[in-house]
Amino acid sequence: MTALTKQQVMRLVNRYIGVSGGYLGDFSYRTHADFYPEYCGIYDVETDAYEGTTRQRFIEILLSRTPHDQAKILRGVIAKFGESDGSNPERLALRSEIETWALEVERGPSVATPSPTSTRDVVVRALVDADTLLRTSGPISAVDRIHTALHGHLLSLCDAASIVLPSDPSITVALKALRENHPRMHASGARSADVTQVLYAMSNVLDKLNTIRNNASLAHPNQTLLNEPEARLAINAGKTVFAYVDEKLGIKVPKL
Repeated sequence: MTALTKQQVMRLVNRYIGVSGGYLGDFSYRTHADFYPEYCGIYDVETDAYEGTTRQRFIEILLSRTPHDQAKILRGVIAKFGESDGSNPERLALRSEIETWALEVERGPSVATPSPTSTRDVVVRALVDADTLLRTSGPISAVDRIHTALHGHLLSLCDAASIVLPSDPSITVALKALRENHPRMHASGARSADVTQVLYAMSNVLDKLNTIRNNASLAHPNQTLLNEPEARLAINAGKTVFAYVDEKLGIKVPKL
């Protein structure tokens, strides 16, 4: 897990909750103390143990808590102060950002979602879907979208390089063809033989990702699904292969 930064906390305090005369939102000293058990499910915060205004106390408490508790407090803030978000585009955008912070501090950050400048339209749509689902529904919902994006992108790269593929090639077949036939995919530099073995291992990773997608994701009506840490592992594995291939081929890949 990774903790909130001071910059994130200050944005939360000043731009989402709001401060007036040293007081945070509509908090009094009493309602600030009640906030943690009532909205966050945290029962061991003694606000009187901290000095200063409600703003100063809130900041110190939030920065000192574990990432898991920080996520609870962020969601508690949204529950208490989010009533007007729907009619205010600026607050709604900041709320989405705060929800992303909560996911990141609770579960750890994901590998950045790629956004290649040259690929098939279906790839771009799948990547946008994956990023949205990660923020709103969690990693289990995004496994299929990452698989679809990577599969489509590998096919696109093979087409662009005039690499002939069999009919209806799998994701592993497409990566193997790209690795063996595209000159830029050949490992070079120090320990190139070892790096080549890593590339072969990537094919095995993608083979397992395909099995996971078909049998333990929302791509099909599977009765059993991945747990969230394993779903995040599958997503990050797919993103890592995506980023590596594009870097080797010299494709600009800005973050979403």
